[in-house]
Amino acid sequence: MFEDTTDTTDESQTTSRRNVLAGLGAGAVGLATVPAVTRAFNHGTAYEFTVTVENVSRGTTLQTTVDGESSEQGVPLSPGAYAVHSPDRPIFTTGRRERDNGLEEVAEDGSPGRLAESLAGRDSVFDAGAFDTPVGADGPGPLPPGRSYEFTAEALSGSPEMSLSLVTMFIPSNDAFYALGGQDGLSLFDGDTPRTGNVTNAVGLWDAGTEVNQEPGVGDHQAQRQRAPGVGDVEREAVAPMVRVNGYDYPDVSDVVEVSTSAETVSDQ
Repeated sequence: MFEDTTDTTDESQTTSRRNVLAGLGAGAVGLATVPAVTRAFNHGTAYEFTVTVENVSRGTTLQTTVDGESSEQGVPLSPGAYAVHSPDRPIFTTGRRERDNGLEEVAEDGSPGRLAESLAGRDSVFDAGAFDTPVGADGPGPLPPGRSYEFTAEALSGSPEMSLSLVTMFIPSNDAFYALGGQDGLSLFDGDTPRTGNVTNAVGLWDAGTEVNQEPGVGDHQAQRQRAPGVGDVEREAVAPMVRVNGYDYPDVSDVVEVSTSAETVSDQ
């Protein structure tokens, strides 16, 4: 199964989107990437945002109750999905169950394909896609400590205001995921000025409510240790911030992930 230190890709091995984290003992896997979709919305200045998702965890970031090598672990992150959108809650709504839009596949198995496809078909979405290849890697795979994902997305200044939502799995868990900007996403503009720099303070850890939680980094139904994708005790709870879910402690967000943005003008619409 999954090895925390995996950072190379065997291009000859591919799996379905649901199986992106299965069988990783033999190396990382290929992931069918969903092309970004861009729609014409309002008039304004078009910007291309570069978004960097960096795994800043260390080998001691996740503390567990077991003895031996698993007592301290890094926190690998999964391929994820993103959307640039007008005011909306494109991926989830706090206090409501997962929408069967693909978020469950990200939160349980780190597979963003179906969510990216769903986002691309949503009327409020201007640009959407999946990010799945660590910078410098030969192909798609999970993100180990010290590596980063990077992707570009377009957005327009003006009205309606555009926001960025993205999600990536906290892999040593049953259904935990990081989300930028929560249910509403992060506003990409302050007036007409692009919002750039470190935006990690807008990232939160969430529980998808789809699978019963086990101790992080230990549970046998978690992606690195489960015998097959989708294995676990089904839970039908609402999506909620992890701080509201009783049971286990998780590292501070800033000890695991750092998200930053930069922007360049593309054209005036």
